Amino acid sequence: MLSSAEAPGDDVEPTELTGLFVEKPESVVAIAGKDVTFVVKVDSTNLTRKPTMKWLKGKWMDLGSKAGKHIQLKETYDRNTKIYTYEMKLVKVVPGDAGGYRCEVSAKDKCDSCTFEVTVEAAEQEQQADILSAFKRADAGEDEGDLDFSALLKAAKKKKKPEPEQEVDVWELLKSAHPSEYEKIAFKYGITDLRGMLKRLKKMKVVEPKFSEAFLRRLESAYSVNKGKKIVMSVEVADPNAEVKWLRNGQEIKPSAKYIMEADGNIRTLTINKCSLADDAAYECVVGTDKCFTEVFVKEPPITITKLLDDYHVVVGERVEFEIEVSEEGAHVIWLFEDQQLSREDKDSKYRFKKDGKRHCLIIQEATLEDNGMFYVYTNGGQSKGELIVEEKELEVLQSIADLTVKSAEQAMFKCEVSDEKVTGKWFKDGVEVLPSDRIKISHIGRIHRLTIDDVKPGDAGDYTFVPDGYALSISAKLNFLEIKIDYVPRQDPPKIHLDVSGNMVSQNTIIVVAGNKLRLDVEITGEPAPTVCWMRDDKPVTDSEGRVRVENKKDLSCFIIEGAEREDEGNYTITVTNPAGEDKANLFIKIVDVPDPPENVKCTGVGEDTANIVWDPPKFDGGAPLKGYLMERKKKGSSRWTKLNFDVYESTTYEAKRMIEGILYEMRVFAVNGIGISAPSLNSKPFMPIAPTSEPTKLTVDDVTDTTCSLKWLAPEKIGAGGLDGYIIEFCKEGESEWHPANTDLVERQSFVVRNLPTGEKMNFRVVAVNIAGRSPPALLGQPVTVREIMEHPKIRLPRDLRTKYIRRVGEKINLVIPFQGKPRPIATWLKDGQPVDEKKVGVRNSNVDSILFIRAAERDHSGKYTLILKIENMEDSATIEIRIVDKPGPPIGVHVTDVWGFNAALEWKPPKDDGNCEITGYTIQKAEKKTKEWFTVYEHNRRTNCTVSDLIIGNEYMFRVYSENLCGLSEDPCMSKNNAIISKSGLDYKPPPYKEKDMNCAPKFTAPLVDRAVTIGYSTAISCAVRAFPKPKIIWMKNKMIIGDDPKFLMQNNQGVLTLNIRKPSTFDSGKYSCRAVNELGEDEVECKLEIKALPIEKKD
Repeated sequence: MLSSAEAPGDDVEPTELTGLFVEKPESVVAIAGKDVTFVVKVDSTNLTRKPTMKWLKGKWMDLGSKAGKHIQLKETYDRNTKIYTYEMKLVKVVPGDAGGYRCEVSAKDKCDSCTFEVTVEAAEQEQQADILSAFKRADAGEDEGDLDFSALLKAAKKKKKPEPEQEVDVWELLKSAHPSEYEKIAFKYGITDLRGMLKRLKKMKVVEPKFSEAFLRRLESAYSVNKGKKIVMSVEVADPNAEVKWLRNGQEIKPSAKYIMEADGNIRTLTINKCSLADDAAYECVVGTDKCFTEVFVKEPPITITKLLDDYHVVVGERVEFEIEVSEEGAHVIWLFEDQQLSREDKDSKYRFKKDGKRHCLIIQEATLEDNGMFYVYTNGGQSKGELIVEEKELEVLQSIADLTVKSAEQAMFKCEVSDEKVTGKWFKDGVEVLPSDRIKISHIGRIHRLTIDDVKPGDAGDYTFVPDGYALSISAKLNFLEIKIDYVPRQDPPKIHLDVSGNMVSQNTIIVVAGNKLRLDVEITGEPAPTVCWMRDDKPVTDSEGRVRVENKKDLSCFIIEGAEREDEGNYTITVTNPAGEDKANLFIKIVDVPDPPENVKCTGVGEDTANIVWDPPKFDGGAPLKGYLMERKKKGSSRWTKLNFDVYESTTYEAKRMIEGILYEMRVFAVNGIGISAPSLNSKPFMPIAPTSEPTKLTVDDVTDTTCSLKWLAPEKIGAGGLDGYIIEFCKEGESEWHPANTDLVERQSFVVRNLPTGEKMNFRVVAVNIAGRSPPALLGQPVTVREIMEHPKIRLPRDLRTKYIRRVGEKINLVIPFQGKPRPIATWLKDGQPVDEKKVGVRNSNVDSILFIRAAERDHSGKYTLILKIENMEDSATIEIRIVDKPGPPIGVHVTDVWGFNAALEWKPPKDDGNCEITGYTIQKAEKKTKEWFTVYEHNRRTNCTVSDLIIGNEYMFRVYSENLCGLSEDPCMSKNNAIISKSGLDYKPPPYKEKDMNCAPKFTAPLVDRAVTIGYSTAISCAVRAFPKPKIIWMKNKMIIGDDPKFLMQNNQGVLTLNIRKPSTFDSGKYSCRAVNELGEDEVECKLEIKALPIEKKD
């Protein structure tokens, strides 16, 4: 510690060096205006990570957040002695620095601390003691005269020049002032420790208590709370029925999740959850005309670094990640390398920043030698630094392999150590790679590589080599095998087991253990040489020396132990002792007894008005002891209180519960009892209710009849009651018989059922019974017997609307057509393609009672055609035809050639492709390319004609052309290249073009493609098209029955490069008529017309 401060007095005892500290700070008497430095040294020899140091004043004030001009913190590290040195320097000590200080050091699970005192004396003469100096802020430092309330009162005050003041009794002024004026008075007279001021003011006010009729206990003068925490303010009023109002800065507070107001007798409480800076205000509690006041101060802790930076020592190319943790999420941190700030906005920077909650990371993917240096990180309340040392990557052999000489069955281990722990390698024996096995193990832990050979054999002898991956380096050693023979005649004494049959043994070699108890069986063993002990359970050895079931072998004693016996431990155990002189064996049976399992399948079989019949199954396991009986309990559903039904053991598995309340749901559970104790309770039974059965089902009718089945329908009973309805039972019997047979084994919840496997031609009676927890209802009967015979129904195909027109799909797509039909008995469905039966290898067909499915997994062109579905029932039939067209991309056009070249233009012509892809060609795409670059550019798309003119060609270049054809599936796979090229000739500089007479392009409108008569189905949108040629661009007029079609939203008119289209959306019969298109320009007009017929849907004939 520097000597700018005086030595401590004689009454200060020196602090002993204990724990982590090598040197601790001492208490000092400092002179005002001088500097003082405190030094702490920490030994990190036994620490696994860098220690964390905190300087504190008083109990909680962290000086790390106050570091600056007045308080300076410094940290150094000596690599030779591994000692960290921490310094705190107080610049120009002021009286406010006096007080108790504490320094804390922590490293993972180790922690140490020490305290010291600072006393400040005046530089020249003693000043008169001022009571206000006791309330100056402790950490004000050199700015003591400039009061800063930003951390306490959230209001920054500007610096004012000191003015001569008259002597004023501040405490008398505070006692007579309103609490909202405390801040103003404290600021004026230099009081910064508001907490101490309020405590003293409170004590002074106690001397003259003020009587209040409304309040028995008023609010405290002030409250302090950390940001984000909860605060509770309470008062005690004289009238327990009085209503209070809470105000913040004069505004009434409304109850919410943040502000919770409670009243408990005479106590009124206001709770503020998750306090924020906005809650730093003056609060009032109002009862009638009486009020009490308080102030709440919200403290915002500075952002401190809770986990400091670590130093890194890496080689070139390794990844480095500096990491810190701060006290709160969302903190702003600044990273520096030496004196240069690292920016996140620099995209070319090799530094990457990561933020995850409180964690902040600086990442260097590949370290270089230029990264050597010190890295710093700053927050508004702390700082940290870490050193990065980068070295060249070299591999050194720290420990080589030594030659080994081992005996038979011993272990041989080769070990070497290299400088890089990430380096991997391979082991070789006589040039052959050694692979791991049950006897040979290869390990790599850190920088150490091991090859371990267990149970060495003569064949293991040889030269062993370790070769690191990626380095021209090898390490070799030799393994020598040594074989030794020793002949001796040992003393032999046959082994003997001395088994103690007393204690838990109930019969010979049988041991009974209560589940959960501990079994320890000590077996004395004799024999020479010492015999080998083997415990077996059902031919499986028990070898564990640790765990719940274990064996402990001592001299002349073997202990078999089971901790907390379980049912699975029951069985036959064998102890066998062997030595060269013989063998001895003993058999034991360990029986585990326990409380029985709980009973199963507890259920109610019937209920009465106030009774219920309960049955259950015995437990699967009786615990190894005979069952004595059962105990029963019941409770109301939703309640947690169980009522015992019997106190004496009940032996039967059926029980009638009595004295129950009608209409209340109950649950039952049963306990099993044996000689060991009572089992766990069974699962609760399904809730049941003592109530009468429902009335009979209503309106039972026959829905359908076949040769072997009958479909029934009915409605729910008119009276169900509180017991509800669980389901229905359907029964049948032949006419003239009285024995009813159930048609369903499980209850049916729906109100319909199909009775199957009935005899054909017989007359059957049917009835339905409703069942609830109370039992069966009266049956509902049919009025007359039903004859089991199929009802004839004509076949009828219900063809979906979208399949009545042409069905188009692309090659490779899946086709799945579902055609519903009806008819009884089940019709025979047959599919034909173009009049011939379908090929089942190409087309799949599946038929059911109500539909037929035609599916094709991947459509091909030859699947196109007309498919006919034929339904037959005896001599009746029905049919429907579906036209399927499979389309594909077209082939390329034919004979593309340049017909003429003039100026910067070239004319092309071609013929349509031979293969149109099974659908109409919708256009062509023309591309051009210079012969030199051979880069292709699209000239026209969707060109409908088989010729075009390419313009804007560059003079002096030679051009190639290619054309794609296009249909519904897209462009053709391959284009057709032009047979000849277009050369745009380039003449000399004196070239004079011949006179050119511009061609008169004006022409009167003339339709090149007329309108075509059409007939469409009602409701299906359609379109009519034509093409016109004219210049200037003509005006197009569409008419229906010589009447101009206006802006009717049902009609959409389009003009695409002279192709005129009129779209009619969902036409009706009123849209039939003659449609005409007229083109008009200044040179003339032309008109075409067609007839459009709207057909109504055919009406199906009912049989």
